[in-house]
Amino acid sequence: MKAKSLQDLAAIRRKLADDQARAAREAAERREAERKLRSEQDLFVRAAGQVTRLPDRGRAHLPHDPPPPIAVQHQLDEQRVLRESMSDDFDFTTLLDTDDALSFRRPGVGTDVTRKLRKGDWRIQREIDLHGLRTDDAREALGSFIREAFKQGLRCVRVVHGKGLGSPGKTPVLKGKVQGWLIQKNEVLAFVQARPAEGGAGALVVLLQPSPQS
Repeated sequence: MKAKSLQDLAAIRRKLADDQARAAREAAERREAERKLRSEQDLFVRAAGQVTRLPDRGRAHLPHDPPPPIAVQHQLDEQRVLRESMSDDFDFTTLLDTDDALSFRRPGVGTDVTRKLRKGDWRIQREIDLHGLRTDDAREALGSFIREAFKQGLRCVRVVHGKGLGSPGKTPVLKGKVQGWLIQKNEVLAFVQARPAEGGAGALVVLLQPSPQS
């Protein structure tokens, strides 16, 4: 840059002096920062002593998303409620309708409901077969089945309990227990003995309450 006057020359000198002063400050700041870093490193070494880097023996690669926790207590609570809500000592015989065939309907449910259930107006959406199960296992399996069917919004299911021909004395023990268990389940609205093509006296067609999710 060529100065045209003494004033221009003075301005150029001031600018050069400012640039040199700024560069000197920046250099001094860098030196101070490096000095502090070395001081901190020396302080760590004095405090920790001589250290040796551990050899790299390979690292375990853990999954990014841990598996969801298992709600064990919730499962135990549901099992306890299930056992308490279905008793073998419950007297259900007075709640059954035994007109032309066995049936059950909750108070306030009309006879047209069981009549349509017998005719097959509701499509059977799922079934459970309790053949060969011990009483405790059958009770737990039935309770879980009804609870899950209700949660999924199913309305009509079939429960196969057998005719008891293989039981001692050919007495249908499980059949009566299943009827009593179903009556104790609030999800059950009604049930009827199945038609011959659907299992006859060895099965029940069950109508469930509408689920809030359905």
